[in-house]
Amino acid sequence: MLTSLAELTDAQKGDMIASLSIFLAASGTAEEGEDLITPAKLQAIAKASGNSLSESLATLFASVATNAPGGVLEAYMPSPGGGGGGGGGGGGGGDAAAEAAVEEPEEEEAPAGGGDLFGDAGG
Repeated sequence: MLTSLAELTDAQKGDMIASLSIFLAASGTAEEGEDLITPAKLQAIAKASGNSLSESLATLFASVATNAPGGVLEAYMPSPGGGGGGGGGGGGGGDAAAEAAVEEPEEEEAPAGGGDLFGDAGG
């Protein structure tokens, strides 16, 4: 588990720089006929942030981002609540207290009428 960005390997740092550069490039605008995300743009964003990004990594990430179905922001940043149904199991114990508070007291049954049919009552 990472506790500091200083613990990232060079490869992890490159991935993070490329990923964040993609989101910045994708949130911008492009001229008609110009790609929104290009390796050169990713490298320029990385450089402007005081980092560097290799040409091969910039090319790889730009290719993945431009081929994302529905656009990079939509593909990799879904709207809140857009997740799947998830598993239905687990939890369970949290409602026990609420159910106990709602439970109605049981009524005691009154003795049935008819009394002493065979004469052995009372003793």
